[in-house]
Amino acid sequence: MTRTGEPRSYFLCGIGGSGMLPLALILQAKGHRVEGSDRSLDALPGALPDALPGALPDGSRTRAKFDDLRRRGIRLHPQDGSGIRRADQIFVASAAVEDSVPDVAAARRAGARRMTRPELLAELFNAAPQRIGVAGTSGKSTVTGMIAWILHRAGRDPTAMNGAVMKNFASVDDPFASALAGAGDIFVSEVDESDGSIALFDPTVAVLTNISEDHKPMDELRSLFGDFIGKAGRIALNFDDPEVRSIGGSLTTGRQTRFSLQDGSADLSADRVEPAPDGIGFRLLVGGVPAGRRVALPVPGVHNVANALAAIGAAAACGVPAAQAAGHLNGFTGLRRRLEIVGTAGGVTVIDDFGHNPDKIAATLDTLHAFPGRLLILFQPHGFGPLRNMRRGFVDMFAGKLDREDVLLMPEPVYFGGTVTRDISSRDIVQDIAAAGRQAEAFGDRAACGDRLLELAGPGDRIVVMGARDDTLTDFAHGLLKRLDP
Repeated sequence: MTRTGEPRSYFLCGIGGSGMLPLALILQAKGHRVEGSDRSLDALPGALPDALPGALPDGSRTRAKFDDLRRRGIRLHPQDGSGIRRADQIFVASAAVEDSVPDVAAARRAGARRMTRPELLAELFNAAPQRIGVAGTSGKSTVTGMIAWILHRAGRDPTAMNGAVMKNFASVDDPFASALAGAGDIFVSEVDESDGSIALFDPTVAVLTNISEDHKPMDELRSLFGDFIGKAGRIALNFDDPEVRSIGGSLTTGRQTRFSLQDGSADLSADRVEPAPDGIGFRLLVGGVPAGRRVALPVPGVHNVANALAAIGAAAACGVPAAQAAGHLNGFTGLRRRLEIVGTAGGVTVIDDFGHNPDKIAATLDTLHAFPGRLLILFQPHGFGPLRNMRRGFVDMFAGKLDREDVLLMPEPVYFGGTVTRDISSRDIVQDIAAAGRQAEAFGDRAACGDRLLELAGPGDRIVVMGARDDTLTDFAHGLLKRLDP
């Protein structure tokens, strides 16, 4: 990324988080000074009982992230306020960070400017000449990764901000490649509706994948997404989603690229879709006419064909021909923790997946059920609030998507401190799912779930570890594989 303006000094509170870490990388590439803290880093050395060595005891981050940040020259501090000393530092923290956190008090004493993570991201994003914003309830990270890969292969050298590691760009020297800092004029980023910060972003190209109730009521989501796409000169819309179709119907047709798997006459569609365990093939149609060679997408799931169409539409809006964009996706290797196969031992395959809301989990289950093998699922809810808000959605989805031989295991929601109302438990969800005739069990902690998974698993089974906001779920999945093959 081209360095612009005077270098600034940023202090990122929670720098190891999936939203903060890529921002740190982009800021550093722009020539700014970056420091930070993270409560996971303050934890005493040790390992979780149900994870491989390298996990920090509070269960949220892994040590390797902090080692990588230090290697890059980013200074890390205890979360005790000692790293914030000057008024010229810009203090960046999630809106959820409470005033009781010492860093917050230190920033106030020093007179440092405070920004939220979305405010900083929007400031960087809105300064770019071309801005691709990817929005929707599900698929944002994958579509963002696909667009970044297409633009990279097309020689556009984009900057990209993702909430997940983009495997195409990951390497020994860059193991947490959730950001790109290119020298081109395009900034592509997923944008979040959950906190309303989507309103801060001014895209020149907008992508809307789908709309379903997740963090906010539907009326509020319709307003947020409608305002977002209304700002853009070009829009890629999923016309298979009735909510997206309803919003898009009020916009000028010439601004839209409509993509669909159900309507072959859409601007972008696909036919001859052929799923495989490790990918999916399809033929791209542009206005109903075949374009380019057949695509062999190396990531599985019909939902990823829809994601590919979204990415092709966004890239085309930036001048990359649709057929060329589709061809580049033959080399797209996906995101970490998206239906990622950890390994197979004793005839049992272990899969690590980011699924954490009903739509994402349903897409994963649909993809896996296309092939033989019972599913043994560990789903760790990513908070008490989300579990409460999506209770009905989780129950209906699991009751409808689990096969009779599948087994769902749920520990209690992940909790990393702070003020939270614990008026719901995983047991509440499990009871409702079991009442609907599906196999579901609740446990007090993740370790007990792991023991039960290994007790149940046999040749041909697939263990799926699902959840978000907890880096150590991947360690947990690897630990299960190790125990299957001692």
